[in-house]
Amino acid sequence: MANLYDTHFHLDLQKSKNDVLKDIESNKIYTIAVTNLPPIYEKLTKEINSKFVRIGLGFHPELIEQYQKYIPDMWRLLPDAKYIGEVGIDLKTVKESKKLQLSFFEELIDKCNKLGNKVLSVHSRAAVSEVLSIIGENFNGKIILHWYSGTKQNQEHATSNGFYFSVNYAMLNSDSGRKIIKNIPDDKILIETDSPFTLINGHIYKPSEIGKIVEKIAMIKNIDIEVMQNILWNNFVVLIS
Repeated sequence: MANLYDTHFHLDLQKSKNDVLKDIESNKIYTIAVTNLPPIYEKLTKEINSKFVRIGLGFHPELIEQYQKYIPDMWRLLPDAKYIGEVGIDLKTVKESKKLQLSFFEELIDKCNKLGNKVLSVHSRAAVSEVLSIIGENFNGKIILHWYSGTKQNQEHATSNGFYFSVNYAMLNSDSGRKIIKNIPDDKILIETDSPFTLINGHIYKPSEIGKIVEKIAMIKNIDIEVMQNILWNNFVVLIS
């Protein structure tokens, strides 16, 4: 397949970054490499020089409480970063840090709104209502709800606000995930691997295997594979424009 991309990929957590980069470049897979902390973002931006890879400035909600010392670095780096992720709120795994997570995400959205033209990959596990409330209806940028697992009502709310949904292999293999995918408008669906946190046939997802996600989405939506591939690519072009 041509015109492939990955909107949520953890490059720094791969066993062999060099092998993965070769895979990305040989298959021309445009990749947003999200990070979990600002120092990782700074490290990767110095290390990686590939026209197919863009580094996302992230601060994972599960790490906010433990690494509060890096919050000023997030604000320092934010103006020069177009891609922001992984960021968001998690009220399942780290519910005890809810207050800090909310205040950080509120400040992040406020700053991104003022700066404009940011692309955010947002984590919302057990916190979709909070995420949607904080982002609001007129965000000055683009929002991707990464691995969405919320209610149909919240999904419709997010859709009405023009948010994107990035779909990975794990979602394709669960009943709830397939229902969510069916409800995503064709012009708001994107693909991701979330590698190394997703598996295919028992092994960690490789960049070159992302075409299998395209094939399964086409089956779920009952759309010809080539047509689906063009839809997904056009969505990505609009996202990064």
